[in-house]
Amino acid sequence: MPDQTADQNTKILRGRLLSFSAVARGPEDTSAYSYEEDGALLVRDGKIVAKGVFSEIRDAAPETAEITDHRPHLILPGFIDTHIHFPQAEIIASWADQLLDWLNDYTFPTELKFENKAHGKRIAGEFYDALIAHGTTTAVAYCSSHPNSVDAYFEEAETRGMLMLGGKTMMDRNAPEALCDTAQSSYDDSKALLAKWHGRGRAHYVITPRFAITSTPEQLEAAGTLLKEQPDCHLQTHINENHNEIAFTRELYPDAGHYLGVYESFGLLGPRTLLGHCIHMTGHEMQVMRETGSVAVFCPTSNLFLGSGLFDKAGMESAGIPTAIATDVGGGTSYSMLRTLDEGYKILQLQRQRMHPLTSFYWVTLGNANALSMSDRIGTLEPGTDADLVVLDAKATPPMALRMETVETLSEELFILQTLGDDRAVAETYVAGERQKTG
Repeated sequence: MPDQTADQNTKILRGRLLSFSAVARGPEDTSAYSYEEDGALLVRDGKIVAKGVFSEIRDAAPETAEITDHRPHLILPGFIDTHIHFPQAEIIASWADQLLDWLNDYTFPTELKFENKAHGKRIAGEFYDALIAHGTTTAVAYCSSHPNSVDAYFEEAETRGMLMLGGKTMMDRNAPEALCDTAQSSYDDSKALLAKWHGRGRAHYVITPRFAITSTPEQLEAAGTLLKEQPDCHLQTHINENHNEIAFTRELYPDAGHYLGVYESFGLLGPRTLLGHCIHMTGHEMQVMRETGSVAVFCPTSNLFLGSGLFDKAGMESAGIPTAIATDVGGGTSYSMLRTLDEGYKILQLQRQRMHPLTSFYWVTLGNANALSMSDRIGTLEPGTDADLVVLDAKATPPMALRMETVETLSEELFILQTLGDDRAVAETYVAGERQKTG
């Protein structure tokens, strides 16, 4: 007899499909992206089983398969945010000067609250609601230095079935005493949390020393030991965001040849290392990043908000350094990857690095998945991958609808979504094939 259970778990999502196989520099790069005007995805048990022309997918599917028609909207892989601060959800849009002032005036005081598990659970609910509303289905987050915050973060992700990455912030100096751990306790706590969460469902633990200023050499050594013990884990930290930060790091680590040399000396670099900001890089640092395969993470709204500087995407990529893009909430000013792309476009324009909209949407889907070494799971619409999806409406607001009256190409439509879009342009978000509430 046919498997009736499998039939009941099978659905067809119809719409205009867009996905990527490589970075697309423009519409002429037809081998780099796939677009189907009347396409469909066959989804079963949280996975994409098939994609193609709607009529062919419908004929191949069980007769009982539910069909959801999203036309004329675009269906893309869900957005991926590669650098965000879960505890800073409460302080987004707080008036500040520059990076170190931001940390002392806002970040550290709000992170103190996360010792309380109930507080963490409440913020986690709001945080995940915001991600889903903006079409983000995977994010890489810093939690606070409290194990409670990590549990709250991953428990909420587990409830929603989301593929999320994150970890306890390791921080043993230059922060309020109540936030500081020690080199040993940060190792012990991180190892216990890693054992509890890494690989549980869709959770991925990230070893998380905040940055060189808030970690002693002993703590960075402990982080390096963890990474050696768990080479399939990611590591995230910050580098070269702000001139004052760089100067302070040099005072704390006078024997290092440069900022990146601090992390290099403790074995923290590699293809699973995510380095937030990377604005004020030296030539030697870029060489080391290329040699180790470490990832440079661009955080445009944060860089503008804190007056940090301009990320050199072309310089990074011409040097052979992998790049990713991220919101960096709460220094970043929006959960929206669309708003993030818009501000990133402007930063690159200032440097005469014009970014095509096909390149933009590659970056927030497959590009970020590649940066995370996860393109076999997310960032794509290929059969066998997770059915994490976003449905976009380029006529979501009256100004967008008016502009769409003159649009003739897919690239123009994408640029409207990027330039004028926000959560209102997100018609639906799917996590593991299940439609999520978006407002």
